[in-house]
Amino acid sequence: METESEPYVRLATLRQLHQVMADMNTARSLADTLQTVADGVVTGLGYELACVNLVRPDGDLVVAAFSGNPAAEALITGRVGSRESWDRRLAMGERWGDLVFIPHTEGWVLDDDDVPQWYTDGPAPRFEDEWHPSDRLFAPMYAPGGSSGELLGVLSVDRPRNGRRPGAWGREALQVYAFQAAIAISNARLRANMQRALVRLEREQQALRASEESFRQAFEYAPSGMAIAEMGGDQHGRILRTNDALCRLLGRPASAMRRYSFSDLVHPEDIGTLLRTSAEGGRAELRLARRDGSYVWVSLRNSVVADAADGPRFLLTHVEDIEERKRRELHLAHRASHDSLTGLPNSAELRARLSARLCSRPQSVHPGEPDPLDAAYGHPAYDAADAAHGFDFAPVPQPYDAYDHHVHTIAPEGERDDGAKGLAVLFCDLDGFKSINDRFGHNAGDAVLIEVARRLSNGVRDGDTVARLGGDEFVILADGLGRADAQDLAVRLRNEIIQPIRAEGRAVRVGASFGIGWAHCGMTADEVLKSADERMYVEKRSRPKQHRRAG
Repeated sequence: METESEPYVRLATLRQLHQVMADMNTARSLADTLQTVADGVVTGLGYELACVNLVRPDGDLVVAAFSGNPAAEALITGRVGSRESWDRRLAMGERWGDLVFIPHTEGWVLDDDDVPQWYTDGPAPRFEDEWHPSDRLFAPMYAPGGSSGELLGVLSVDRPRNGRRPGAWGREALQVYAFQAAIAISNARLRANMQRALVRLEREQQALRASEESFRQAFEYAPSGMAIAEMGGDQHGRILRTNDALCRLLGRPASAMRRYSFSDLVHPEDIGTLLRTSAEGGRAELRLARRDGSYVWVSLRNSVVADAADGPRFLLTHVEDIEERKRRELHLAHRASHDSLTGLPNSAELRARLSARLCSRPQSVHPGEPDPLDAAYGHPAYDAADAAHGFDFAPVPQPYDAYDHHVHTIAPEGERDDGAKGLAVLFCDLDGFKSINDRFGHNAGDAVLIEVARRLSNGVRDGDTVARLGGDEFVILADGLGRADAQDLAVRLRNEIIQPIRAEGRAVRVGASFGIGWAHCGMTADEVLKSADERMYVEKRSRPKQHRRAG
């Protein structure tokens, strides 16, 4: 093209220009596209040197490709020019359509800026349109959409082969070429971004598959039980999946587990604990039902499996078998609250059970009559009367509100049986036990205590308490008895105790003295026990010594 005079252009030149433009769009990568753009200027547009300056993400322009001079290519490729300097250049000189031409008469002011450039020497122009070595010609490349679009880069060209400044055809060809180069670079960037996105997506999918496989293996082969349950909706809490460890723990196949939720399997006494356990990070210790009807103590730990788009989706529950630990805890608690010899509740447990039935509110009224304090602070009888008269008082907290749900313990009054029922406290002391210990040894004494404990336990009702206070002293708590009932119970138990006892190969006999006390609110546990103890000693002294032991 450089040897032809405008506007007469050979068809071969057009074909060559078409070919270099086609090559730009067939390059495989962004780097290949940029180099093809630079090479096309040299081979298709008739310039000896061409440079592609590409805009970086920070706005500055880097020399991304160079063609025509290996020495100059090695010198400036990869160097960066500031956006400010480039904006200055593109605002100078003459405008040839979208092209910017800066003649050597103006361009000397640019010799010291930070834009990478090469220097060529030569004589001054001999005629008006002769190319000077210091002339500069730039072709800005804009994103598709026209010259008002985003600047992608700048094509710098130098030394036309015909030695002349480009005419109308040469300028038009360079503008068209820059426009097509911008499209090719945009497409190459898009392909590069798509390839990176595909690679990243494939890596993420591989990581997701690996994560899912890791979770599956961790779930399936975990040594403790695990389950996945639904969250929300009508099927909230329904078990979707269980691992082998949980199936073995509960003795149920995985297919059967999918018919249940944990609320179906939990012990009735622990359903409140389960309902209070939060979904995220919740922990609870409760009992779950096995297939054989037994229950096993487990520790539940919940976590939510969430979806970034849809929010919480599943509930992951970790189930740990704590049966052995609970057994040890219960054993230790039993040892702390029960007598090691007889297995009966000890003194501390007796006082705890007795204190649980008592409050500090004194007994001041007859059974069935509302106390004046009750009348003032919410007795049902007075509440009903107020309602009948149309009163509607707002509830006000009162000092006695702590006892609103407490069933007050009262005691029969007087020495005769008036039909009142109360909490009887029978204090039992064995007669003649010391002589058995002294004559036959402590082993015989222990055997007697064990047998007496058994007989006392068999002689009371379910729900009554038989405790060993210490030594040869026992206490029975029996609720709902009148005075005659308590006396009959003491007689029955004494008759059981005085029967011969086999100890260390011989038959021995002990007697028993009973004192009957009555517990009521306003008393402490120690006061109740002291009252029963004093009555026992009164009863013991009232009988002749020879009749205190059965024989």
